[in-house]
Amino acid sequence: MDHGLGSIPSATGGIARLACARLREFGKDAAVVLAEAGATTEQAYDDAVRLDVHKQIRILNLAAEELSDELLGFHLGRNFDLREIGLIYYVIASSEQLSDALRNAERYSGILNDGVRLHFRQEDRTAAIALDYVNVERHSDRHQIEFWLVTLMRICRQLTDTRLAPRHLKVRHRRDATPAEFRTFFGTDIEFGAEADEIVFPSPVASLPVVGRDNFLNDLLRRYAEEALPRRSAQRGRLRSAVEDILTQLLPHGKACASEVGRRLGISTRTFSRKLHREGLVFADVLTELRAALAQRYLLDRELPISEIAWLLGYREVSSFTHAFRRWCGMTPRQFRLGGSSRANIALPCLPPAKDRS
Repeated sequence: MDHGLGSIPSATGGIARLACARLREFGKDAAVVLAEAGATTEQAYDDAVRLDVHKQIRILNLAAEELSDELLGFHLGRNFDLREIGLIYYVIASSEQLSDALRNAERYSGILNDGVRLHFRQEDRTAAIALDYVNVERHSDRHQIEFWLVTLMRICRQLTDTRLAPRHLKVRHRRDATPAEFRTFFGTDIEFGAEADEIVFPSPVASLPVVGRDNFLNDLLRRYAEEALPRRSAQRGRLRSAVEDILTQLLPHGKACASEVGRRLGISTRTFSRKLHREGLVFADVLTELRAALAQRYLLDRELPISEIAWLLGYREVSSFTHAFRRWCGMTPRQFRLGGSSRANIALPCLPPAKDRS
């Protein structure tokens, strides 16, 4: 049975490698930062090994502290060669129009980081690129999202060979004021503390031709990209993936119920139940398995208080979380955390039979 570990997002680790290179450039010991983040040298430097997104965010936070750089993600995004992105960059760069490029980015961005979901939408007056975090607490991050926003802006400008400026730029986290470097680069003020992470252009921008468009090359590269799509996305099935994404958002607010998930999917509770049944799923099992997987991952972050983990998982009382975790794993959260470093790569312990879960 799938115990929900497919819900724990990973990335190619490219941003973490850039951060480590910056540390070395300034004479800092990257190994110390990696160890404190719970990452191995192999995870940070071998591009064939995927890195837990939570660890990548931790590496960026620690590197920013070590370098005294509050804008580390922004600076990393400004200065790297876009070709380092690899296959996905070339798929995007060979597209016909900017709208095609962004739709390709939407489809294949999970190859780079399945903890960040890119959405492109085009309406009468606007064309927008939005970024949503999947099974990652957005409040834990600042540098990774700023890296993404800068990189997307650079890609749009390079593909169209224009100095594009967005109509609006929204960011979920807060800053006291827009840094001057941000305003100079983006060409607009930024709304911090917004309800979304989003770059909004006037609609005609989406129709701009890509200067390096090549339909034959694009068709070939998209075939490779299709083969490279994360296997776990196909294995989990689209419905389970969508349900888990919604549940992760609902859990902290105590609204993780079938009726609310169905409502967000735009279907009735009865239709939602039928769809789950057709995929051999039971809502209570999906919820429990996701909670158990997320609980283990959150506990590996020693700076995250157990009381906050309980809240993130939808428990009003720490005692309720402790009771549930003992039922799932045979130990308390504190006992698990004491041995957390040795458990970082092991499978989820067996869950109890479905009839015993709550």
